Amino acid sequence: MSHEETLLFGLGAIAIIVLVHWITGKTGLPAAVLLTVAGIVYAFLPGDNFEIDPHLILTFIVPPLLYNAALDSSLIDIRRNLRTVISLSVALVIATAFLVGLGLSLVVGGVTLAAGIALGAAVAPPDPVAALAVGRKAGLPPRLITLIQGEGLLNDATALTILLVAQQVAIGKEEFTFTNTAGRFVLMAAGGVVVGVAVAYLVRFLRVLRADPLNANAISLITPMAAYLLAEGIHVSGVLAVVVAGLIIGHDTPRYATGASRLQTAAVWRLIDFLLEGAVFLLIGVQMRKVLEELSEYRTATIVVAVSVTLGVVLLLRPLWLFLTQLLPRSLHTRLGGEDEDEGEDLPKGKRRERSLGGRESIALSWAGTRGVITLAAVYSLNSNFPNRGLLAFCAFAVVLVTLIGQGLTFAPLVRWLGLRANQTDKARLRNEARSAAVRAALNRLDDIQGEQHDNIEDEAMETMRKQLQIRLDRYRHRLDLLEQVDTPELPPSPQYEAALMVRQAVIDAEREELLRWRDAGRLDDENLRVLNRELDHEELVLPKRGKSH
Repeated sequence: MSHEETLLFGLGAIAIIVLVHWITGKTGLPAAVLLTVAGIVYAFLPGDNFEIDPHLILTFIVPPLLYNAALDSSLIDIRRNLRTVISLSVALVIATAFLVGLGLSLVVGGVTLAAGIALGAAVAPPDPVAALAVGRKAGLPPRLITLIQGEGLLNDATALTILLVAQQVAIGKEEFTFTNTAGRFVLMAAGGVVVGVAVAYLVRFLRVLRADPLNANAISLITPMAAYLLAEGIHVSGVLAVVVAGLIIGHDTPRYATGASRLQTAAVWRLIDFLLEGAVFLLIGVQMRKVLEELSEYRTATIVVAVSVTLGVVLLLRPLWLFLTQLLPRSLHTRLGGEDEDEGEDLPKGKRRERSLGGRESIALSWAGTRGVITLAAVYSLNSNFPNRGLLAFCAFAVVLVTLIGQGLTFAPLVRWLGLRANQTDKARLRNEARSAAVRAALNRLDDIQGEQHDNIEDEAMETMRKQLQIRLDRYRHRLDLLEQVDTPELPPSPQYEAALMVRQAVIDAEREELLRWRDAGRLDDENLRVLNRELDHEELVLPKRGKSH
């Protein structure tokens, strides 16, 4: 494609992403599915097609997506659920890769074990974007969200390491031995962790520069690229370096970044994430014509068998793995960090040990294995002379389509049927308890300041601030009293709360309209209008959405 055609494709892609986002808001259909279907339609239109550059995907699209996902994840919650996260992101990926490789090498002539393992590594890591989007909208419990996030953050590093070794073996550059493979995996993983920690601490060291919102944005945007390229440059896991850096920086951000920097950086990353995720799912569909064109040399029976084996392992192994790993003997399970449902409830949240998944949780998690662009980028990163590359690419594409469309469309109904819902009452109660604690800390600080006898602080100003804080504290206590009377997981409708939100929004709208009248009448210049409007924007930003939790 020419530069002009590429530009037109990019503009068209943004238009489709925006349109699909609007349709998703109106219909509730998963955006990932709609964008993939739109890409398939584009693939069969006349003219040149847009082809995936796997190195471009792995270098410039995957790191930002993983980094932003890591920033939004909880290091504490992932650590609490580390046994299950490691089981899914490392052990299950390894098992999937080797079973796919073994199955293809046994039933499909000409496919070696190494080539099959390369395909298995490509199809093994789920892409959690679609599952998380649907799961959050369906109200999936926080623990399942954490598990899906943790698995999606760490499984790519496992898969790409296996893929690298399998590719070298398949083209004869390296001999496969368990010691060699395991040693390389450990070295790449450990190196990736070290690089990620180093980058995170470097960013922490730059906190003086990050006080300025523009500097904070610039540093945040280059961090995933820097972590990835640095790690890849010394031949360790770039993906793991990005994830580790993101988790640590996300954990540190409330302490080391200013409020203005956090607000602006979060807004920038939301936009980047929105556009990159949309482009990723479009690109998946766009590749369909190319994948089909590479199948001409294979018999239909060979294609059907290869796809059936690959899909069978991917779809059946995950639920089987989840149920078997949760049925470990109690003594072994306890040593691995598990506990009963009721154990550890009196411990602080960050100190509680991991408990076993229930049956409904295992079913939901087994259906959250949608594959995405990592799978296609991985399989297309294989050399052009890689044996049976066309067949392997079609198998990978089939897995992506079946999981993305099939599981993506049915995940929300499944979650509703299982009755898995986050306890909104508990979440609201926790937030208001934390708000109350924060206000009490502020009141205590005011007492300390008054006790220090600052001459330049007026008593009237202090008393006004104290009254404002006390009003907030009373409001939070009132909400807690109401929540204590609720015995259902769903928040009851509160006409008074909704009315208060409506009034606060109406007041802000009236202020904004008056400022515009001043500007239009020539009494207020645009520079000052923007300053005053920004004050109102921040006030409006903290208002909860209508109908949402307290």
